[in-house]
Amino acid sequence: MSNKTVLLTGVAGFIGWKTAEFLLKEGYKVIGVDNLNNYYDVRLKEWRVKQLQNFENFKFFKLDIENFEALKVLFDIFRFDAILNLAARAGVRYSLINPHVYLQTNAQGTLNLLELMREKGIKKMVLASTSSLYAGLPMPFKEDLPVNTPISPYAASKKSAEVMAYTYHHLYGLDISVVRYFTVYGPAGRPDMSIFRFIKWIDEGKPIKIFGDGTQARDFTYVDDIAKGSIKAMKPLGYEIINLGGGKNPISLKQIIEKLEKLLGKKANINYLPPNKADMKETWADISKAKRLLNWQPEIDLDEGLKRTVEWYLKNKEWLKDISLEENIQNI
Repeated sequence: MSNKTVLLTGVAGFIGWKTAEFLLKEGYKVIGVDNLNNYYDVRLKEWRVKQLQNFENFKFFKLDIENFEALKVLFDIFRFDAILNLAARAGVRYSLINPHVYLQTNAQGTLNLLELMREKGIKKMVLASTSSLYAGLPMPFKEDLPVNTPISPYAASKKSAEVMAYTYHHLYGLDISVVRYFTVYGPAGRPDMSIFRFIKWIDEGKPIKIFGDGTQARDFTYVDDIAKGSIKAMKPLGYEIINLGGGKNPISLKQIIEKLEKLLGKKANINYLPPNKADMKETWADISKAKRLLNWQPEIDLDEGLKRTVEWYLKNKEWLKDISLEENIQNI
């Protein structure tokens, strides 16, 4: 793959970083872009980019996919064989506070990439999407369910990106794999997500904040498995939407906390808060399509994944102690 060059957006993000690492190890040239916004503590993003800069086949540019002219310069300089669009404004709850920026990045940013692909004759995109689209639908979630009632601006913006991608497939023959991720966790994860927060709060003896009663459940999926599935989705498929999730019965937040208590050898102090209307009660992926089209299924089970995540946290605890768990909602 030494002659293949990919553009990976959101490369400083949790999933983008791990996906880039695997691509680089396989011999791809990776041009990574990220705007390094401060929705969550930017020191984690800088740490991830620093790990990737150990690879000579990696180049990083601080760039926002909302900026069409800056993207165009990049497309003029490099010849890309594929685009992995993992850049996104994340965070369901805070999309209610600033919906405009979510639409600008997740929809307009995707359109910018699609338009440059059309202009430059680039055929392949892997587009990261979300299980949040399945809110209110019967489980396990299958890709052919009618996801027409998103319950957050975040979900609506990701649906917009999917629809625009299909339009460019239909009109211009672009080959688009839409991968819908289910609750991703692992080392160097997002500090606004439950598992990172729970580990840090339990270890530091601080109260755990749970929105709801803790019975809400997720189809947790280890980051390495998600990254490998995203890379497998680079194969020619036409236009396909594919779930990437754990594929097993969802696990409640209470169960997650119990497992982390055992791994850390400490008890959690839980502070229950009112549920948020934008949050889903449960998620559960039907991954039969991923098995059939991509020959993909998760390899790391929850217990092993949590063990690896806690071990990474303890190894990096000295600098992680200063990482903020609060979202910066003023400048997102």
